[in-house]
Amino acid sequence: MKAVGLFKHLPISDPESLVDLELPIPQPSGRDLLVRVDAVSVNPVDTKIRAAKGTIESSPRILGWDAAGVVERVGPGVTLFQKGDAVYYAGDLSRPGSNSQYQLVDERIVAHKPVSLDVAQAAAVPLVAITAYESLFERLGIDRSGAEHGRTILIIGGAGGVGSMGIQLAKLAGLTVLATASRPESAAWAKSLGAVHVLDHTKPMRPQIEHAGWSFIDYIADFNDTDAHWDAMADLIKPQGKLCTIVDNRGSLKQELLKAKSITHAWEFIFTRAKYQTEDMIEQHRLLARIAQWFDEGMLRMIMREKLTPINAANLRLAHSKIESGSMIGKMVLEGW
Repeated sequence: MKAVGLFKHLPISDPESLVDLELPIPQPSGRDLLVRVDAVSVNPVDTKIRAAKGTIESSPRILGWDAAGVVERVGPGVTLFQKGDAVYYAGDLSRPGSNSQYQLVDERIVAHKPVSLDVAQAAAVPLVAITAYESLFERLGIDRSGAEHGRTILIIGGAGGVGSMGIQLAKLAGLTVLATASRPESAAWAKSLGAVHVLDHTKPMRPQIEHAGWSFIDYIADFNDTDAHWDAMADLIKPQGKLCTIVDNRGSLKQELLKAKSITHAWEFIFTRAKYQTEDMIEQHRLLARIAQWFDEGMLRMIMREKLTPINAANLRLAHSKIESGSMIGKMVLEGW
């Protein structure tokens, strides 16, 4: 099968940073699905794992943690799917990724593809939908049926992939959504998704929040840069409020800034359930099924903004470059081999 992978962790400008490969088709066992991958999307996690480290892999490392395709074979323990099912998923960080024609993935983190989305549009969704959903409804404890209607949430990094889903999900839950973006085009995108006010996160945020009519924010979801926004989040969060972060911190975070307000800080990591094979691992299957239903009912808007064809090393290098530039709005997808 065709695949794209790496042996050396290099800058994306190096042609050997991602290379075209021919690999054997893997065989499913247990609860595995063998999926024919028809489209993939690229996320910051891909670029972080690929980045220059001075290490050499003994076998090719296959990246990619977003895919949509068709089930070709199933393992003996599979009960949720059958051959021919159209599916979408984000996968498992500890297993070979989706940048290959065929991939093995545990059925408990897979769902049927939204009928209303084509395969490329569907591939843009899983990782960011899971991250945003778990951040809001599991880590921050927001009731998705609207029990916190009218409360405020600030989504930092509102125009990125996770932010694009986060704004929509928070709006569905009845929250008043504020978001951040640093360029006119990204601010316009965040507003089009449901943000009632957009701040520039490259400038002091308190004056902007107060100018918009708020003193404190009930919830904050930081999908951008934990270190850069820590002090501002501690200042803006309401006493006894909750904040969630997804980006690794580079330095120490001043926890004492949260103590006086009795703030709850939660981390969200999409791969926790798969990595530790948690008892509730199937919740990601249910989550993605619910997201698919919301798309099919017209409650969510497609977030794919760019598409490249075909899936190969050259196009994946282009996609990684765009992600690393920090200028990505929504999601970029690659389709076809």
